[in-house]
Amino acid sequence: MAVHIITEANRCLNCKKPMCQQGCPVHTPIPKIIQMFKNNQIMEAGEQLFANNPMSVVCSIVCNHEQQCAGHCVLGKKGTPVHFSSIETYISDTYLDRMEPVSAEKKSQKVAVIGAGPAGMTAAILLAQRGYGVTIFEWKDKIGGITQYGIPEFRLPKSILERYKKRMQELDIQIRPNTTIGAVLKIEDLLRDGYDAIFVGTGTWKARNLGIPGECLGNVHFGIDYLANSEEYNLGEKVAVIGMGNAAMDVARTALRNGARQVTLYARGKKVAASSHEMAYATLDGAVFEFGKAIQRITKEGPVFRQSIFDENDKVIGWEEEEELIPADSTIIAISQGPRRKLIRTTAGLEGSEKGLLLTDEDGMTTKEGVFAAGDVVTGSKTVVHAVAGAKAAVEGMIRYLEEKEKQQKMEEE
Repeated sequence: MAVHIITEANRCLNCKKPMCQQGCPVHTPIPKIIQMFKNNQIMEAGEQLFANNPMSVVCSIVCNHEQQCAGHCVLGKKGTPVHFSSIETYISDTYLDRMEPVSAEKKSQKVAVIGAGPAGMTAAILLAQRGYGVTIFEWKDKIGGITQYGIPEFRLPKSILERYKKRMQELDIQIRPNTTIGAVLKIEDLLRDGYDAIFVGTGTWKARNLGIPGECLGNVHFGIDYLANSEEYNLGEKVAVIGMGNAAMDVARTALRNGARQVTLYARGKKVAASSHEMAYATLDGAVFEFGKAIQRITKEGPVFRQSIFDENDKVIGWEEEEELIPADSTIIAISQGPRRKLIRTTAGLEGSEKGLLLTDEDGMTTKEGVFAAGDVVTGSKTVVHAVAGAKAAVEGMIRYLEEKEKQQKMEEE
């Protein structure tokens, strides 16, 4: 056990009104967990963390702690906040291997989960623990979604997801990899085959394009595609990254680890969408940042920009006429992602927003009865812990729906 973890635990003030807990999207009972840790109740603490957030190990590593738990710690107002994430990692990582998955008495009802990302994994685990038969349909070959294919190995070891898979199989969760719902199989087929409810957690996998000339060139790529299998790309020595969000930081750091000698990130304005610690890590790895660069088009030789013009509040109010070509072997566009629309196009009654995000009510049910959804496919691209929070709420709505459905079926039989 690292000594600094014990030191961090001893720094906790055990506040009566824990702001750290309020700052966490899933309201992890942080002071309580820390006290259990100090009392050597590791397994008990791990059990509570897992019950509150099945993706606790992952969240402890990849969460934006400076805006959540650590960012709300009262000690951070005048000094250094308690870094609960390191404590949570130790507890959750230990518990994941030692836990004995226990589910309630098996129910006759079964549910389908479309997508094995953070939202889908959370829903599947919670539903299986409540006794429902769960089958996950995942369009890729491995579980994890964005945590598997969008977060680099150096940030999140993929072995953690393999350990999750074992725990899920112990809960009798069936996993069908390489199976896209909305293609050969559709939601109506799932309902036909006896699934009593469906959870959709398909995330946002459609890269957002810039709508400028040059995006189809051979040396231009999208960040979400690059991160999914970066080893297959030959970017050259000089790489330009359009965007400054967390995904763009991952792209830059991955490119530098895969042979690029010079990686520069470009933004039209002066603000950085990524967290400060992700930007700091990218800087340490050697990435360079250029602000006030408005992309115009992309050429075989590199991207072409116009210089942004700012007002006194650093708001972009225009661009200079002169264009500037910045030589680059490859250009990667990493500005955002949106949802794929296969389910909406192939499912009667399933409606989405103008952006293709699924519309849900307060119970997490979509406009299609019995079909629930949560995570990025509902909210747009957010963090892992936000997907977990959404999935937890939707699962409660699903269970209420399933219980009412079972009650009505029994009344009809009588």
